[in-house]
Amino acid sequence: MTLTGWRIVPAEAAAGAFNGEGARLYGGRWNPVGIPIVYGSQHQSLAALELRVHIDKTRMRKPYLCFKFHFDDSLLEKLSLKRLPKNWRDQPPPPSLQAIGRDWVSAGSSLVLAVPSIIIPSELNYLINPRHREIRKLRIDPPTPFAFDQRLFA
Repeated sequence: MTLTGWRIVPAEAAAGAFNGEGARLYGGRWNPVGIPIVYGSQHQSLAALELRVHIDKTRMRKPYLCFKFHFDDSLLEKLSLKRLPKNWRDQPPPPSLQAIGRDWVSAGSSLVLAVPSIIIPSELNYLINPRHREIRKLRIDPPTPFAFDQRLFA
């Protein structure tokens, strides 16, 4: 079965939207500095919320692009809530989450790792390993313009 995911990025970052460089340079909840991962979401609305928690009112006015991507479910590994530490939703995130992402990338066990969203744990974020041997099987649609509703910043 084909699964769909979403990624929203600033327009000026569109060329590298799927290279994982931002996460490699700065780290993230699921990866330490030095490990490239592309962060996406199961739903477009979740992708918007995930981005919203990281930007302020001035950055929301910049132009953004939304990418829809597709992959076969055979390329997906799912991380269940049961495998996560009790403090997995803490901010800042516990180092154990970065270790999970690092170990997953190192193992190369799947192109995509589905993890629960911190914002809405019943929904999934998709971590993509841009250096995975099957990266060519990730199909990315041309991006479309995306604009935040200003009420999200009221």
